[in-house]
Amino acid sequence: MVIKKCWQYQIIFAVISIAVGGLSAILIRNQTSVYLTLDRPALAPPSWVFPVVWTILYILMGAGAGLVVSAPRYADKKAEAIGYYGIQLAANFFWTILFFNLQLYKASFAWLVLLLFLVFLMTQSFYRVSKWAGVIQIPYLLWLVFAGYLNLYIAIHN
Repeated sequence: MVIKKCWQYQIIFAVISIAVGGLSAILIRNQTSVYLTLDRPALAPPSWVFPVVWTILYILMGAGAGLVVSAPRYADKKAEAIGYYGIQLAANFFWTILFFNLQLYKASFAWLVLLLFLVFLMTQSFYRVSKWAGVIQIPYLLWLVFAGYLNLYIAIHN
């Protein structure tokens, strides 16, 4: 029964994460072509990579949040962990608007640094409740570092 409940929470939080990402994608869909016109670094991946990677990352975020909520112990730490999950998800949403819709590349880089810090805090708090919930956030942290490289290059060269 506990395992079934864990999967249910993982699915619920994955759907929440994907919904937030999907909403941001809808709001920027008319602006993504601008990205192709920007001076980008040599390591910039093709455009099709972004939705694939982000879908995986949103699933991992949700799975981690589900593991936290369904953890049998650490009730006092769960609220903090889920709070960080919600805050970083909102920050993630607004980065997309800053970068694509408003084309504020320097501001979006600063926002991305904030997002990276929030995801680090979320990862730490997840790990305190469930080791695997924290571990599966590492790809998200690494991707944000790479996104920071892309964003900074674009901010400097465009």
